[in-house]
Amino acid sequence: MLNAHGKDVHQCDSGWVPVYVDQEKSISLMSIGFLLERPDDAVVWRGPKKNALIKQFVGDVSWGDLDFLIVDTPPGTSDEHISTVDALRPFNPMGAVVVTTPQAVSVGDVRRELTFCKKMGLPVVGVVENMSGFVCPHCTECTNVFSKGGGEELARHAGVPFLGCVPLDPLLTQSLEQGKNFIQEFPKSSAYSSITSIAQQILDSATQGS
Repeated sequence: MLNAHGKDVHQCDSGWVPVYVDQEKSISLMSIGFLLERPDDAVVWRGPKKNALIKQFVGDVSWGDLDFLIVDTPPGTSDEHISTVDALRPFNPMGAVVVTTPQAVSVGDVRRELTFCKKMGLPVVGVVENMSGFVCPHCTECTNVFSKGGGEELARHAGVPFLGCVPLDPLLTQSLEQGKNFIQEFPKSSAYSSITSIAQQILDSATQGS
């Protein structure tokens, strides 16, 4: 999605050098994908080895001065999530942005993730409802392929902010698959206003928290 495949990770005196995804070096990235011999290799590791790598990604990467460190995790409340929260705890993380899709099955899974955050003492910045309707590329009308409102209802029940909905937008999918900057490429798309609104709310929360 960030068009960084094929990049290598190098060592420096202060640890691993992250991969920069633009010439201005405004975004740096670290992924286990950079450490594999072949991109199709499966990561078949037991918990202790994965947990050790998570700690390395936080503590042994020469991140430099960052505005934000964003950790993208898969769904669930696994051992890796616990290790991630524990590794970040000394840095007082701002909190979790929890993403759900509108369907009841997804909302039920994410409800458990909110419980996980509460038990771990991790603040919840807010809930985002993804795949919230499909935007027709021809008429731009949004159709609710799945149900709608599950994320907002979940946020209300949990007493956490609802940050907004992101529709299924073919232009966004195209950008992700081709490694393009969606915000720059398609400022008039339906998903643009949703994403920028959510990002602004997160930035506002960071400002208030500081």
